[in-house]
Amino acid sequence: MRDRINQHNPDAPMGYRDRMAILRRHKIEDTQDKKGLRQYADGDDYGAITPPDDFQFKPYSNHPNGSWYGYDGWSKTFYKLMEDHPVFIDPCDAFPNRFMVCLSFVRPFPPSFNPEYPYDDLRERQAKYSIMGGIGADSHFGGDYRVGLEVGWGGLLEKLEKYREINPGHDDFYEAEILTVKGVQLWMKHTVEEIDKAIELETHPLLVENLKEMRANTEFLIDHKPETLRQACEWICWFNMASREYNRDGAGGQLDELLRPYYERDLEAGIIDKEKAKYYLACLLLNDAHYYQVGGVTVDGEDMVTYFSYMILEAADWLDSSCNITVRVHKNINKDFLKTSVGYLFKNKNGWPRFSGDDALTSGFMRKGYSKELAVQRVAVGCHWMSLPGMEYCLNDCVKLNNSKHFRIALDEMMISDDEKSTARLWELYCKHTRKAVELTAEGIMFHLKYQAYNIPELMLNLICHGTVERGLDVTAGGVDYYNMCMDGTGIATVADSFAALEQRIEKEKRLTWEEMYAAVTSNFEAMGGEVTRRMLAASERYGGGNTIGDKWAERVSKAFADDVVSMDTEKVKFIPGWFSWSSTITIGKQVGATPNGRKAGEPINHGANPHPGFRKDGALTAMSNSICTIQPGYGNTSPIQLELDPGMANDEEGVAKVVDYIRTICEQGNTLLNINIIDADQILAAHENPDAYPDLVVRVTGFTAYFCLLTPEFRKLVVERILTAA
Repeated sequence: MRDRINQHNPDAPMGYRDRMAILRRHKIEDTQDKKGLRQYADGDDYGAITPPDDFQFKPYSNHPNGSWYGYDGWSKTFYKLMEDHPVFIDPCDAFPNRFMVCLSFVRPFPPSFNPEYPYDDLRERQAKYSIMGGIGADSHFGGDYRVGLEVGWGGLLEKLEKYREINPGHDDFYEAEILTVKGVQLWMKHTVEEIDKAIELETHPLLVENLKEMRANTEFLIDHKPETLRQACEWICWFNMASREYNRDGAGGQLDELLRPYYERDLEAGIIDKEKAKYYLACLLLNDAHYYQVGGVTVDGEDMVTYFSYMILEAADWLDSSCNITVRVHKNINKDFLKTSVGYLFKNKNGWPRFSGDDALTSGFMRKGYSKELAVQRVAVGCHWMSLPGMEYCLNDCVKLNNSKHFRIALDEMMISDDEKSTARLWELYCKHTRKAVELTAEGIMFHLKYQAYNIPELMLNLICHGTVERGLDVTAGGVDYYNMCMDGTGIATVADSFAALEQRIEKEKRLTWEEMYAAVTSNFEAMGGEVTRRMLAASERYGGGNTIGDKWAERVSKAFADDVVSMDTEKVKFIPGWFSWSSTITIGKQVGATPNGRKAGEPINHGANPHPGFRKDGALTAMSNSICTIQPGYGNTSPIQLELDPGMANDEEGVAKVVDYIRTICEQGNTLLNINIIDADQILAAHENPDAYPDLVVRVTGFTAYFCLLTPEFRKLVVERILTAA
């Protein structure tokens, strides 16, 4: 942790833009400090900084294995962390502190589910299909900041005490939640003490004034609800930091509508102007790269973009760093706002904003039986997913099925046991194993819902949900009204391309026999003639090419998977299918042997819903986008398009307009989310060779952005190959 107190020339310019330039430099320094630390590699760009060298945290444990579980274990460990947590002050920042420790990373690794609730048999059955079942996974749903903003930390304590009296028999829940809030307040009190010290040391008059305001706001917020924009932003910072420390929660909300009322009241009171407001917003975005949405649509189809939506983009531009802002695109969106958003995408080249397709997401969620009034309230607050703020538990992005593994199991079964060898027979076997994997995954999710409160209760996010405190129930255990459990498939291109290669090369062209193909695949294409066979298979008509054999198979694969997933619905729990591999593209691929699309054993599967690199010689964006549109499962979650564009594509007004038209078109066609990297191919190659020479290079790895220098060599290679193939 770097000391940033009293490092400023008293005569130096220290306007809001000057401070942001300094804070951005500090951000890059802090990022360099995190290099080599496992918890920060290949994942979100957390707002964390490294703790002091002499800091050691010894967690509370309520189990012989050294870990902690349930309400007692998590509340006491969290309170102890708040009691011991260092304080960090940067006089240039509008808000104090950064988080430095995450309890999810402190637990014995790999973390185990509470041993008092074993599921060994289920774990073994899921292992056959390499299922990432989500059992014991934390966070990954969205709270509603308004619940906390409307009452503050003191009001939350009063609310907890009130409902504790109303709900006797839930003392374990309320005691844990009360201790959690008091822990945050204790950390805030420690922070006030450190700000006092910083005021005494700072020499720049404007920064001294800033620190005094910081102190007053922090002290006020310990017990009171926020009243100004600065206080509302700081309250969100405190919640975000504490929630990250608790269990990595990164879900944000509809940021423009959350904060606009505070800004307007401040304007009316004459205590703010636009530049000061943008400074606060930029500092909020700096504090942590939470997932925020700007813009949206009302149930009547009216655009929700306001002048304040523009201000958030302008603040992010001031920061010019990693950011996870999503712009919601619909048919009535403000065209100038969309154009402005694309302009910032190309200007800063930091992978923000993303673009979500409202029409497909809203109509898809309605297919689950929900009203349009409810569907339009879902916001993009994660890597690839939507959530009803504070009303829905979904375990999004934590459940991944390895469909390429199902395919390989089916292929082996057919070649070893069956007399009939055909794609028709292989499809039957593939569907059988996929169905079994879906059933096992659903069984695991139901186990998770039954016992997760005894494993990792959501003590932070419970505070800003609708129903949890009122019922005395954890969000996983009936605390909210809606349970829409995410179930993502992976490897759709791997599977579709394999089916297509077999149909084309064996059944249509008869250039191979089934036995010749299988001998090549089982030898990992290393037997005599194996490389020739591999190239022949890899050059077949692939998914992403546009109306190819592979595209037709992909559509068939997706529909069958979606049908299986939604058939698991119960009266209370619904299941939502998607296609997304997140950062597990490499891990999932390592679990699968060679496949008939020419992929070798252990190599990565395709990324999310994207085709495998090389799907078409000209790499046509339109063909790829159309293909991804056809495989959208259509139930309210996303199967994103990952796009890599050269910065020269939009170096003038006409270029920006073309990208705007492309975004509108693909959203109108039914695509649900678009992630875009603006990367120069030569630069990414140079950065791959020497990451330290590009400390500020940000890439959108998948649903999240990350500093390129924090990616492991293996993951950098995957990103580089994807970008170079697109180039």
